Amino acid sequence: MNKTEKNAQIDQVRQRFDDSIAAVLIDFKGMNVEAVTGLRRAFRKAGVEYRVLKNTVIRHALKDSQYNGYVGTFESGKVSAHHVSMRGMTGVAWCNESPSAAAKVIEEFKKSAGPQAAKLNVKAGLLGNQVLEREWVEKEMAKLPGLKETQAAALATIMAPAQQTVTVLNAPAQNLVFALQAWADKLKEQAV
Repeated sequence: MNKTEKNAQIDQVRQRFDDSIAAVLIDFKGMNVEAVTGLRRAFRKAGVEYRVLKNTVIRHALKDSQYNGYVGTFESGKVSAHHVSMRGMTGVAWCNESPSAAAKVIEEFKKSAGPQAAKLNVKAGLLGNQVLEREWVEKEMAKLPGLKETQAAALATIMAPAQQTVTVLNAPAQNLVFALQAWADKLKEQAV
């Protein structure tokens, strides 16, 4: 791959990080092809884009972003210290709609993939402008509400005052109906 192609790949990866809501970096070392294929299918089904990338491509793609401290700096040909997750094999799962989509897929995969699941390890997560450690991604990120849940909660918050207004406006008419029904019941009792 020549320098122009490498730069194009780096630009493409940088754009993917910019366009995504969140990303999860994973290590799949030791997993068999069948398990990796199943994981890819699960990501695709959940709307998560997944690619295996060289760490140097990821580092170059993120070097001028808010994650600069995560990937280290490049000074006169020497690489400064970078996050421990920038070593070994790296798969990147980009979440476009829900920040928790990739973490939920990984959590479900670990429950159902048997011995191959133990070989899948989360390296780190990227959400907003924060680098999330492996433990937080595995335990908490999957619990984050998805896009639809967030939209439903926002709609419920917006609709609450209108629903309360309708309830207050309907109360006098409802009370009148209850009073008339009670009066009708009382008249029936007196007639018997």
